[in-house]
Amino acid sequence: MTRTRAALAAIASGLLIALAGIAAPTSATAAQLVEVTDFGGNPGNLRMHIYVPDSAPASPAIVVAMHGCGGSGPGFAGSSEFVSLADQHGFVVIYPTATKQTAMGNCFDVWSPESKTHGGGSDPASIVSMVGYAEQQYGGDPERVFATGSSSGGMETQALLAVYPDVFKAGASFMGVPFTCFTNEADFPPWTSQCVNGSMDRTPQQWGDAVRAAYPGYSGDRPRVQLWHGTADPLVPYQLQREAVDQWTNVSGLSRTPTSTDQPQPGWTRDRFADTSGTVQVEAVSIQGAGHSLPMSGMAGAAVSFFGIDGT
Repeated sequence: MTRTRAALAAIASGLLIALAGIAAPTSATAAQLVEVTDFGGNPGNLRMHIYVPDSAPASPAIVVAMHGCGGSGPGFAGSSEFVSLADQHGFVVIYPTATKQTAMGNCFDVWSPESKTHGGGSDPASIVSMVGYAEQQYGGDPERVFATGSSSGGMETQALLAVYPDVFKAGASFMGVPFTCFTNEADFPPWTSQCVNGSMDRTPQQWGDAVRAAYPGYSGDRPRVQLWHGTADPLVPYQLQREAVDQWTNVSGLSRTPTSTDQPQPGWTRDRFADTSGTVQVEAVSIQGAGHSLPMSGMAGAAVSFFGIDGT
């Protein structure tokens, strides 16, 4: 019961942060957050906002940035650092808003069969439509499309990387869960969930097979994955970070033993899993003592750096 109360308090705190940034410009001029209502197929009934900086080049990278339960696209734009980073580095940011109502508020679908299947529909298909719109309308580079998100958005990030590896080149998941962690919608609320009750434990092969089953026959490159989690998260247990590492290292054919470990900032422990060429395919960052409150200052910048779109 204590854990449930703590989790609900964390959710309420996150919702306040999201709502603090909900005001957004409505006129469709450059360097403003603009809502798009006709972006294409929308089986998930999502809303779309997009930010195109004045500094955007002819073929900009695209970042899809997703809020947590109870939030909104404009709210996440206001409470995270991706808008200012877009201004600095010239990429386009898509901010979807989830509309599916759950016991946790409006959340992105990561539990339905449709959300777990390439071309299956639901929220992932709607987000891919948004990406297509950004590519056509703003010349977005299809070879530089990335996903990121917090909590529910972090969960959807991992789902997008699994279901649409042909669209997304990398992702940064904050406080997410491994793909297919939730059995169905009834498993989603934390007080009844087998996923987030701290006991979820599958083998790396089982986790990896779930990703491969999302798009049978796919033989192309798999997205690079960055995973962020607080060690004291009261809502999504830190143990699920380890499960996500198991999943994505298996998908990439890597050992679960990091090829390097460092501390890029105080309180951050970063494990990197590189392939034989030295390319980091999976990166897991643990934030000592942090609760359900990511991304914090500087973390969005680290995600953009991981994507390789910050000029470094």
